[in-house]
Amino acid sequence: MAKDQVNLTPELDESKQAEIMAKYDREFAYRKLEGIMAKIISVVAIAWALIQLRTAAFGVFPTTIQRGQHVGFALFLVFILYPMRKSNRSNKISWYDYILAALAIVVTGYHVVYYQPIIHRAGAYTTTDIYISILAVILVIEATRRVAGPILVSVASFFLIYAYIGPMFPGLLSHRGYAIPRIATYMWMSTEAILGIPVGVSSTFIFLFLVFATFLKKTGIGNWLTDLAMGVAGGATGGPAKAAVIASASQGTISGSSVANTVGTGSVTIPLMKSIGYKSEFAAATEAAASTGGQLMPPVMGAAAFIMTEFTGLPYITIALAASIPALLYFTGIFIMVHLEAKKQGLRGLKRSELPNPFKLIKEKWFLALPIVVIVWLLIQGKTPMLAALWAIISAIAVSYIRKDTRLKVRDLFEGLEEGARSALPVAMACATAGIIVGIVTLTGLGVKFSTGILILSGGNVYLAMLFTMFASIILGMGMPTTANYIVQATIAAPVLVELGIPVIAAHLFVFYFGIVADITPPVALAAFAGSGIAGSNPFKTGVQASKLAFAAYLVPYIFATNPELVLVDTNAVELILALATALIGMYALAGAVSGYLKTNARAWERLALAAGGIMLVNPSMWSNGLGILITGIIFALQVTRAKKEETSVIL
Repeated sequence: MAKDQVNLTPELDESKQAEIMAKYDREFAYRKLEGIMAKIISVVAIAWALIQLRTAAFGVFPTTIQRGQHVGFALFLVFILYPMRKSNRSNKISWYDYILAALAIVVTGYHVVYYQPIIHRAGAYTTTDIYISILAVILVIEATRRVAGPILVSVASFFLIYAYIGPMFPGLLSHRGYAIPRIATYMWMSTEAILGIPVGVSSTFIFLFLVFATFLKKTGIGNWLTDLAMGVAGGATGGPAKAAVIASASQGTISGSSVANTVGTGSVTIPLMKSIGYKSEFAAATEAAASTGGQLMPPVMGAAAFIMTEFTGLPYITIALAASIPALLYFTGIFIMVHLEAKKQGLRGLKRSELPNPFKLIKEKWFLALPIVVIVWLLIQGKTPMLAALWAIISAIAVSYIRKDTRLKVRDLFEGLEEGARSALPVAMACATAGIIVGIVTLTGLGVKFSTGILILSGGNVYLAMLFTMFASIILGMGMPTTANYIVQATIAAPVLVELGIPVIAAHLFVFYFGIVADITPPVALAAFAGSGIAGSNPFKTGVQASKLAFAAYLVPYIFATNPELVLVDTNAVELILALATALIGMYALAGAVSGYLKTNARAWERLALAAGGIMLVNPSMWSNGLGILITGIIFALQVTRAKKEETSVIL
């Protein structure tokens, strides 16, 4: 490192980062085991990962075996690794956790051992089937509570109760009701609920992409991308904040967790932002808003994107391509806000001598990006996501040997498999419990009833329907993992939007986006709170600031839902360019309205005019776009003129 170069080593050591992540995300609140149990868990996790790699290479097992063993491994590991109470900081495994782990082996082993007889019974389930099913449902709910929190479990429990006491519900919600044996066996013995589509995707695509992300981190690509972002943007106005946006966008290819992304990247960028004059709340909010968007960034995106392939019937590459422009708009919106805030406060960037040389970084470690190129190329070639992920994992290991300082040791390989398996636990359990909700919706016909209810409430107005769906997604997302939130909304709400004329891919991306935005929406803004833990800022104020910075996240879904060209639906190059141009101008106008600054401080009426112009540019009609551009242009011209006068008066 040059003498004057800024230190890009994280100010927080790994233990402090782990402490912050455990505080704000249950996924990271696990026991730190030692001795023989630590070795046993490592062996189990590695065995799970190897089985998943085997299915990618040689083909999956029969459906219930593939999904059953996946849930079995997850249940066993959760009961051993996660204490019953989050507040329990003891690393000692309780006696009842051993019993629960053993029961997890029993219920999932039953599915595997009696696979053929269960199929042949074709619904004529035995007493043993019923008891095993009841026990399996209880175990899944308890494991999910430990790793994902109480909200998802509460929602799933409500749905189970709803299936039982259906006749007691009024109006559209009423149904004939089902007995406990019927509900339990439908949940566990069929492939429509716990072992349904969500777990099916988790046991194939998602697991492998999580292992891929783990090996990418092992090669040091995360630090390289952060350094590269700092080298490219760190010297600009408000440089560290802009670097945070770029780094967090690129980290979307590695991490599917808003909190983990915030803590990992923010441990570098937040102190640097504060060092050039950004307030603590703004620095933490910038990182949180940008990191949350990592789940929106192709090619990897969040785990929910893989489940989207099953719900929409579209290839993953189609979804990734469709998500590209909305993701670009999201990060552009945050970038604009950061730039305007820096201009407003007169914040400089870092000196070029303090920053890494981006050309040197590319020259030295360009090969770290090759695994990402491999996965994208294979997906474009039409290979399955499983096969693409497998070859991407192999390529990540292979390219690490190009340089000595990136070379993976044998120990790193085993650690990568274990960490990949551990990272799959919250996703697997969220998918299993979300499957309960999907199963009840299917069993009771609630999906059709819910759709009818939204149509009645909205009066068939697509904007009102989108508004109701947005609030539902955000509220569910405040305590529910993105994956589970998306599954619920894809089952219930997305079909309503499709019925009202929104293309399938746009409708599903709509609910996906708002489920993610919950991580920066107060009062439960987990990513913002994690950022505040690093910055030492007020958590609630940080959440409010993050919501303001990420206004694009609240706007972008409406833009692509009403401008399907932006998700590449029935479009051509001219239409796409026009839609993108008006969307960017609209976001610039709205950023000026929110920040109160374009070229100089905006007056109250100018902010109102910019807000109106920005909203008009969301509407796809020509007259609305034209008027929006005119209003924005007039305010911009007035701001430029006034800024010059202010500059002249200062000189004089």
